[in-house]
Amino acid sequence: MTQLPDRIYATPQARVADFVFNEDVARVFPDMIKRSVPGYPTIVENIGVLAAQFAQPDTRLYDLGCSLGAVSQALRRHVRTQGCRVVAVDNSPAMVERCREYLHAQDSMFQELLPAEVIEADILALEFQPSSLVALNFTLQFIPPEQRSALLGRIRQALLPGGALILSEKLRFEDEDEQQLLTSLHVAFKRANGYSELEIAQKRSAIENVMKPDSLATHRQRLLDAGFSSVVPWFQCLNFASLIALP
Repeated sequence: MTQLPDRIYATPQARVADFVFNEDVARVFPDMIKRSVPGYPTIVENIGVLAAQFAQPDTRLYDLGCSLGAVSQALRRHVRTQGCRVVAVDNSPAMVERCREYLHAQDSMFQELLPAEVIEADILALEFQPSSLVALNFTLQFIPPEQRSALLGRIRQALLPGGALILSEKLRFEDEDEQQLLTSLHVAFKRANGYSELEIAQKRSAIENVMKPDSLATHRQRLLDAGFSSVVPWFQCLNFASLIALP
């Protein structure tokens, strides 16, 4: 499928609306995420590698907040466990439609992939089936903070012994100097990827009321409170990180 460059915030806007995962974003999302999130391709590919270590026969592998299904594709490339099924879930109709197209295209290129279904739904209302792997890849930060603990608790209840939750998030740092340093380095990353000062500023305005990052300590404690036994950071690039939480 043709991937278009992200120019959503390239022209001045009189009023910058809150960020929404609509058709405009879906069209340019691969370019947007690659140029905005340091380490994103590494995280996605290695979620598939990690999942292969936790996947159990006849269980679900959930990709929650799947967007265009990059994690779902990685799960299907790497997991060979008999009877597993990938369940990709997103509440954006535009993302769901394109995710189905991407997974269909993957089917035409590879043989013996895990079966996958794409569901348009609110993950806060989803009834989870027994699962051995759940991926929340830059999704929890878009959930209202007061609803995050309940979601993680329900995921924990659905996870079988020996399974795992992989949680990737943008981090907030409790030390102000550390926060300022990593924020400035993230801005430099976006500049190096061709975003203008206008694009960076307008995107920041669009997303600041929508995406609410937490600190690593907050994530760890919330996961432990939800019933996970251990939380292990496995990747960090600037202010973006990914954790493995074990039941």
